[in-house]
Order: sequence, then C-alpha cells, then structure tokens
Amino acid sequence: SSTMSFSEAEVQSARGAWEKIYVDAEDNGTTVLVRMFTEHPDTKSYFTHFKGMDSAEEMKQSDQVRGHGKKVLTAINDMVQHLDNSEAFVGIVNPLGKKHATQLKVDPKNFRIICDIILQLMEEKFGGDCKASFEKVTNEICTHLNNVYKEAGW
Repeated sequence: SSTMSFSEAEVQSARGAWEKIYVDAEDNGTTVLVRMFTEHPDTKSYFTHFKGMDSAEEMKQSDQVRGHGKKVLTAINDMVQHLDNSEAFVGIVNPLGKKHATQLKVDPKNFRIICDIILQLMEEKFGGDCKASFEKVTNEICTHLNNVYKEAGW
C-alpha cells in the first residue's frame, strides 16, 4: 500500500482547514449528506430509513441523517489526526472501507462524491485556500478506500 507523503506544512494547513468544518460537525455533516442525497438520489438506496424522505427540509430534520452526518465527519476527523502517521491512518481507513465494501456494499464512487461535496462546502464557507489545503487529504482518503475495495474483490 502507498505511504502518505504530507509535509509538516501540508498537515498543519489541512488540519486548520478541517477544523473550520469540524467545529460544527453535526450541521456540516448533515449539509453534506443532504446535498449528496439531493444531487445523487441513488445514494439514498443504501439507507433504508432515508428512502422515503424526498425533501431536503425533511432530511435536515431527521435524527438519523444528522447522526450519520456527524459519524462521517468524525471518521474523517480521526483520519485527519493521523495524516503524519500512515500506519495509524490505514488502521482507521481499512476497517471502514472493509465494512462499506463487504457488509454495506456501498459503491466506492460515493466516497469521491462525499469528498467533493465537503470540498465544495469548504470553498463556499471559507474560500478557495481552505479547499485547496484539504484537496490532497480527500484524494488520499479515496485512494486508500479504493485500495481496500480492490483487496475485498470489489
């Protein structure tokens, strides 16, 4: 598996960018999921309890959507804390990828969708520099997840 190559400066600026989003983990996580479900309605099929929700407003109010939004951002936060330790990073990404590949059978393209929405949100709220300093992180996450999927025979 590839080892990550983040310079100390990249790690610091990525963490700074991430912090701005993660400080409102539940609200921002909810925004990310609602956008994904609205712009890519097929992604709702993985969540049996979100299927019947059609309006973004309804989704925003849902405890399950809010809970999962926070869960997604918390998982990314764990990864962001270990950008300077590829062993620990992989230790977080691998079980997560395996679970989504084998148990949940989630199409790996959805990870890229979520990452792109997060980058979009960063840019909207905090500008292009914020987005730019986190782009490499999302690429790293998606690359690692895709590798886990390949190993799982996806």
